[in-house]
Amino acid sequence: MQFHHHGYVSGDPRIADAAGTGIDRPADLPDEMDVLIVGSGPAGMLLAAQMSQYPDVTTRLIEKRDGRLVLGQADGIQPRSVETFQAFGFAERIVAEAYNIGWMNFWGPDPEQPDNIIRTSRTEDYGLKISEFPHLIVNQARVLDYFAEAAAQGPGRIAPDYGVEFLGLTVHEEGEYPVEVRVRYSAGLREGEERTIRAKYVAGCDGARSGVREAIGRVHVGSIAAHAWGVMDIVVNTDFPDWRTKCAINAKAGNILHIPREGGYLSRVYVDLGEVPESDNHAVRKTPIEEVIRRANEILHPYTLDVKEVAWHSVYEVGHRVTDGFDDVPEGVDRTPRVFLTGDACHTHSAKAGQGMNVSMQDGFNLGWKLGSVLTGRSPESLLATYAAERRPVAQQLIDFDREWSSLMARKPEEISDPQDLATYYLATAEFPSGFMTQYAPSAITGDAAHQALAAGFPIGKRFTSSEVVRVCDGNVVHLGHHAKADGRWRVYAFADAGGAKVREWASAVTPLIARVTPVDADADAVIDAKVVYQEGFDVVEQLASPELFLPKTGSLGLTDWEKVYSAAPNAWCRTDIFDERELSRDGVVVVVRPDQYVAAVLPMDATAQLAEFLEGVFLPA
Repeated sequence: MQFHHHGYVSGDPRIADAAGTGIDRPADLPDEMDVLIVGSGPAGMLLAAQMSQYPDVTTRLIEKRDGRLVLGQADGIQPRSVETFQAFGFAERIVAEAYNIGWMNFWGPDPEQPDNIIRTSRTEDYGLKISEFPHLIVNQARVLDYFAEAAAQGPGRIAPDYGVEFLGLTVHEEGEYPVEVRVRYSAGLREGEERTIRAKYVAGCDGARSGVREAIGRVHVGSIAAHAWGVMDIVVNTDFPDWRTKCAINAKAGNILHIPREGGYLSRVYVDLGEVPESDNHAVRKTPIEEVIRRANEILHPYTLDVKEVAWHSVYEVGHRVTDGFDDVPEGVDRTPRVFLTGDACHTHSAKAGQGMNVSMQDGFNLGWKLGSVLTGRSPESLLATYAAERRPVAQQLIDFDREWSSLMARKPEEISDPQDLATYYLATAEFPSGFMTQYAPSAITGDAAHQALAAGFPIGKRFTSSEVVRVCDGNVVHLGHHAKADGRWRVYAFADAGGAKVREWASAVTPLIARVTPVDADADAVIDAKVVYQEGFDVVEQLASPELFLPKTGSLGLTDWEKVYSAAPNAWCRTDIFDERELSRDGVVVVVRPDQYVAAVLPMDATAQLAEFLEGVFLPA
């Protein structure tokens, strides 16, 4: 973690100095703002945390509740989300309080006594097998708390405006603030008062019953499956031996997905309530908790649950829906989007794949840096059209995956020919639910695969997979990707040729390209953060002999940044070589990474003209 470059810091270095709109932030909603976020769910709170890194942009978040969420319904945290938490600075703290899923066990009917269940297999969870980040269970409310902290401690000092309800909006053709929004105070001294505010852009992060979605005429496309599940967070005494291990239980009496939760005692249990007839008219949703507990005991036979407390419970019918558009631009119309939908406002599905909160957060991450880049004048407005173009296909992939997983989970024992097939599917598809399967198509911000062979381990359009390297200045082993924070900057990684002759020429050619898109009064790396990784050992590389591009003087004191020069050579502390691990060309290669951690381009060292062309499509001249 770097600090002191603006002067000595004696307090918490995670708290940035207030700047721009973060200085003397008005307590009440202003009449006009750049970005209005509606809803304080996962997408909305991440978006607020991201926008806090753009203090020159006026951002407000409204939430009709009168305070923070106390009990969240979502709890599964996939490795990609933990990676995102790392970029926002709180991964280590949330991992410490979460439940880490290390294993998943599968149970089925005992062939000799079919009314009883037996353990049929035990599998390692996919989390740490495909990432350095774990697969966690933690209350959604705590995730929101951490993002709220990041938003409040960022230079923009963003905090939710609780007790303000969204009523509707109108998008006007002209005006600096073309989105007219009607709101009502739902709590506090002004309860019941209505007013109109205006924004340049609105993000609808207001859940499955989104008022923003309705206001722009978007509709969910899909259906509800004829199957219901009861879900409960419970504290119990039990003789079931795997109570603190994640389990998929398929029994003659039905199915259970059991997920231990944080704290050592609490567990979430999804209980199969069976097929729902067409004439039910959602009556199944009124199933009492006593019946859900009875069903759970019936499925777990010969084991029993003695429920001591129910912290939360609900009944839902599996639905698979994707909104017909993720912004307010009608099909065939060429204009800048002004209103965006994220999270459950634009995709809904079952909870059993653990994707809702995770995919929602990635919606917010994708949208945030794009809004920030456009509103600070770094990028053209056309960048905003890529949000819907990138995130809608991801939502459809999620729906397709969840439909198959839900169907597998709901099968009856007689429909299962191989008791191992659920475990096999769980592991074989691990990359998708972990959040690492997303791959964005070529666009203005994602290049083509013409030079992919130079860096096969960094697929273009997929998230940048970190590896350990050695920091040359002090010999410490660090993860290269972990140095990249959610600060809105692009990253350019130069993996040097042996001896470094090419990288020196490359740096000389690229320095003016970066300067062209960097404000004259900003740090040299304020927009594009360039790093170099040498093939030679850290004890051989002379740091101060590196090009000035990798030794920028930053901060108000103009201090040299020593943390942009790395070595790939293995040593006593670093057992891996990133060139081998990520299949990088030993002749040198350049990897460009977007602010949301996705690989945007792979280029040879001599392709500076191609790099210049790519940057011209992404950035406006400073």
